[in-house]
Amino acid sequence: MTTPDASHNRKSALRIAFAGLIALAAAMGIGRFAFTPLLPMMLHDQTIDLNSGGWLATSNYLGYFIGAMLCAFWRGLPPTRTIRAGLIATVLLTLGMGLLHAQAIWLALRLLSGIASALVFVYSSGWCLQRLAQLQLPALGGIIYCGPGIGIMLTGLSSSSMVSNGWHADTGWIAFGLLAAALTAAVWSTFSGNLDLRAANVTPAGTESAEPAAIRQEVRWQVLAYGMAGFGYIITATFLPVIARQALPPGSAWPDFFWPLFGLCVALGALGATRIPVHFDQRLLLAISYVMQAIGVVSSAIFPNEVGFALGSILLGLPFTAITLFAMREARRLRSHHAAGLMGLMTASYGIGQIAGPPLATRLVHATGSFTPSLSIAAAALLTGAVLYCWLVSRSPVRHPMTTS
Repeated sequence: MTTPDASHNRKSALRIAFAGLIALAAAMGIGRFAFTPLLPMMLHDQTIDLNSGGWLATSNYLGYFIGAMLCAFWRGLPPTRTIRAGLIATVLLTLGMGLLHAQAIWLALRLLSGIASALVFVYSSGWCLQRLAQLQLPALGGIIYCGPGIGIMLTGLSSSSMVSNGWHADTGWIAFGLLAAALTAAVWSTFSGNLDLRAANVTPAGTESAEPAAIRQEVRWQVLAYGMAGFGYIITATFLPVIARQALPPGSAWPDFFWPLFGLCVALGALGATRIPVHFDQRLLLAISYVMQAIGVVSSAIFPNEVGFALGSILLGLPFTAITLFAMREARRLRSHHAAGLMGLMTASYGIGQIAGPPLATRLVHATGSFTPSLSIAAAALLTGAVLYCWLVSRSPVRHPMTTS
């Protein structure tokens, strides 16, 4: 029999989890990844070329890295105010991409949008996971990470409709800015609690220096391994519609559907991750996820047809935010007293991987005329990360059930 308190806690937990979902849909699905389905429209409008598009993507990922570093080393930001400020910035910066028409300004807007995305991601993750842990429903944390996939799916399907109706990219940016505003309004009241992650993550005097050497060493390896995921997926996630349009016959309708399919699988994968018992070794789950993504990355190069791109979208998407959930759980396992700082550091490592991807891809495309070399390097990075996690599992197995998300 469910008690009134348990029922109230579940309702509160669901409200928090869905608020996190919507915040990440706005900040990540729109603020970061709306660029991917709009890139072919911008190329068609001849407002940028592929090289300029690569640098716009890199600027955004550099901003994401800067934002993650702020989260890792600047502990004084109030969580709910930071989330709100990041969401407002996402709205304004997305609208700016449609209203302002200078590439130098676009570079600045994408940089700032990356910073806002990282702040919303880290603080929404930390605040929502902490609240869910307090309500004793940590397994609902996977709902939060459906947000990027839902945002990607919405922007992908919308972009397909925009293309078929002859819209220009600047109108698409404005439409996505208005969508981000609606999502922000929907969660504004939820992010108003008094939970302070600075207090929740204060390390008692002397405990940081007393951290076992084995834990410090594993932290360093996990930060490196998580960065491999950032590099491994980003080339496909930035250029998927462009790659598909180059490979498939002119006039094919399929390229417009691979990105929404990716977004749908991102959401389904995050939801499915909530069904995996939290006491499973998250590092092994990460290794399996990396291998799935590696197969997804190379499938479009090996099979440059509708089946190959669909398979790649599915295998890249299903583990995408599940990887983030598993990695953030690892941060809480390794640094339970000050997990937010490690979350920020891991996100920064992920950001470095993302920064490296687009310039490498555009350089190799100009040199070879194909995305295959860069996709092969990305897959190799993912497999390297999988090997690292397997090595960590064999080196230091988790012997006690994990009780937090």
